[in-house]
Amino acid sequence: MLSPRQGLLRPVGCGVEELRRRRREREAALRRARREQQLVSKRLLRDDTPEEAEGGCVASVLGEAEIQQFLRLAQRGTEEKEREGALVSLRRGLQHPETQQTFIRLEGSMRTLVGLLTSNQALLQLEAARCLHELSHSEQSEVAEACLPATSYLLTYLAGHSPDLIELCLYTLGNLIVESEAGRRQLLPQGIVPALASCIQSPHLAVLEALGYALSQLLQAKEAPKKIIPSVLASPIPEHMLRLLQPGPKLNSGVAVEFAWCLHYIICSQVNNALLITHGAVSTLGLLLLYLAGTVQSSEDAGLELFLLQKHPSLLPEGLWLLNNLTANSPSICTSLLSLDLIKPLLQLLPVSNVVSVLVLTVLCNVAEKGPAYCQHLWPGPLLPSLLDTLAFSDTEVVGQSLELLQLLFLYRPEAAQAFLQQSGLQALKRHEEEAQLQDRVHALQQKALHR
Repeated sequence: MLSPRQGLLRPVGCGVEELRRRRREREAALRRARREQQLVSKRLLRDDTPEEAEGGCVASVLGEAEIQQFLRLAQRGTEEKEREGALVSLRRGLQHPETQQTFIRLEGSMRTLVGLLTSNQALLQLEAARCLHELSHSEQSEVAEACLPATSYLLTYLAGHSPDLIELCLYTLGNLIVESEAGRRQLLPQGIVPALASCIQSPHLAVLEALGYALSQLLQAKEAPKKIIPSVLASPIPEHMLRLLQPGPKLNSGVAVEFAWCLHYIICSQVNNALLITHGAVSTLGLLLLYLAGTVQSSEDAGLELFLLQKHPSLLPEGLWLLNNLTANSPSICTSLLSLDLIKPLLQLLPVSNVVSVLVLTVLCNVAEKGPAYCQHLWPGPLLPSLLDTLAFSDTEVVGQSLELLQLLFLYRPEAAQAFLQQSGLQALKRHEEEAQLQDRVHALQQKALHR
């Protein structure tokens, strides 16, 4: 890496196209890693009763005879409590991979479970859905695929009135979508996109968070750009997604993060980002980042950044990722970013964390690489002092991204280099003076101690 004195006083050998290529390669690798990490993820929603939780019972592996007995009791038990208890025992047994394998090999077992799922008794229906959910979470693909006969019913219940059942169905569908191309081929003609769209106006936050998860699993499928995302964009989903990212006291971090992932996959697909922009994607993200930056800056509490990170652990990085994807190849989006006066709020996010710093600097690089007219909005202004601070970070990625931004800025605004040198020199002099003053104080204290 070039030192500041060697590389930042004049346009360097590698031009803006080379810088752009390097950054795009890094981002593509990061995006692939994030996507692959998400593809293997499944969610498990367990809601054990207080008696089960307090008892600390460990579910045992079930054999064929026990599975058949529980299914028979669930079907033909004389009392509803007995039937429900049989399904609870089966569900707890299905937490074991051995029981799952036995269950799917047992003839008629899945047909019986689907029959119980369609029962007109709500408690039995819910417990049958929990059994399916345990199976959908299996790491063994054949177990998850054995659940596919139930998908049409799971979709139907998304339009129901039970928030608990809807949430469970959404997580189960999300688990089935993630690794089964056969499952996605089955679900698309069954109308999974309209079914998901029917949930997005739910008043229940748990349902919305589950919906965001299921939708994000669907959107990251390899066939999504051609077969899924156009249908999603033609539905009411995008408009409501952006509504759920609106900043304010009603913002729910869990819901917002799930839908930020959804937007991430849609934007990366480049299918129709113009439609998202007409729905206000840039202004929504801009206002969200302003809100988060303002929350940090407006409080006098020390360490508020770490409070913020506990409450919104992924919201800042995801919002910045989206902004990065939008600004990467679009001068008009960069213009919108500047017209919304977002540069200063973005700079205010730099101290939050190293991850956030890198993403902020990447967005600013996207703006700077668009040319001299854009760099005029970056300098003069608060950018250079902020970059001086980031160059003192211990994180090499932050420093590298800062140097890249300076390289772009000096390429298009050579006069900024002299200002940078002056400011860096003044800072160095100030630090030297402070160190000298500190040494004088220490010396004075030492002398005082010697004379006691």
